[in-house]
Amino acid sequence: MPTITSQSGKVLVSGANGYIAVWVVRTLLEQGYSVRGAVRSADKGTHLSELFASYGDKFEVVVVPDITKEGAFDEAVKGVDAIEHTASPFHFQADDPAELLEPAIKGTVGILESARKYGTSVKRVVVTSSCAAVLNISPEPQFLSELDWNDQAVKEVEEQGRGASAASKYRASKTLAERAAWDFVKKYKDEIAWDLSVMNPPLVVGPVIHAVTSPDALNTSTRAMYDVFTKPDSASGGGCWVDVRDLALAHVSALQSELAGGERIIIAAGAFTWQDWLDAAPVSSKYQKGAPGAGKDAVHLLRYDNEKGKVLLSLRYRSMEDTAADVVADWEARGW
Repeated sequence: MPTITSQSGKVLVSGANGYIAVWVVRTLLEQGYSVRGAVRSADKGTHLSELFASYGDKFEVVVVPDITKEGAFDEAVKGVDAIEHTASPFHFQADDPAELLEPAIKGTVGILESARKYGTSVKRVVVTSSCAAVLNISPEPQFLSELDWNDQAVKEVEEQGRGASAASKYRASKTLAERAAWDFVKKYKDEIAWDLSVMNPPLVVGPVIHAVTSPDALNTSTRAMYDVFTKPDSASGGGCWVDVRDLALAHVSALQSELAGGERIIIAAGAFTWQDWLDAAPVSSKYQKGAPGAGKDAVHLLRYDNEKGKVLLSLRYRSMEDTAADVVADWEARGW
């Protein structure tokens, strides 16, 4: 599939006011693309219009009130060369699994269906999935790749329903939504003129540029980091991470790399313990220090093979020290 260049490319970004999506919009605009940002209400587009006002008519907002509604994106996909689909719920408060599964699956399939019917100029669709769709929980250390799928969480939700763990409900939503995307492309391969790339990040952290008024309003991943830095005895556990700015760049690079078409790509910087983040923060930081060095000998149960992203998207990841410094500076600038 031909690459989408910034000289003529117009990109639809769904859920454009979200934590990851705002950085995707910014990176696209910085590289010269025109962007159509889809949000659920006009109010949610106000911050975006102000944030990107300097780009003039290179940025526009469209309202898609309900991504689960049939034909929700029919108008939004018209006249764009590519789609970045980021809109999907990420939280651990769902009682009924359908609260997460329905918008994740229907939103993904819906935007692909709109692209099939009305996206006559679309060349590539990039979907934000997650390492939640890759991982499996095991007491033994694992090194996972794009070949792995989280069928474990899907099975738990199928068998236990509301009784499944909050994490499994979320992970099942990401697994099923991504599988639905690949199944859709396979089913309609002879009818569509575009191809699919899927980005699979682990925990996404970094500075915030979407509309946030207080720490309580932070999204799930950045709130987790803030809590670790500000609440005593909260630095246990860990996982794998990526800086939101590197993930945004991966989304844009996926439009520019011909080889990224048809690929599932893990976007991960590495493994961490929360104490590692406290240790990586600037010495002058006013935030808690935890137990310095306690994470040094930790056994990481999950690691991801990130070579495909380095090869296909030419990715180079920020260090934990750089990300920690920028996050702390962001908080301090906000007076938190």
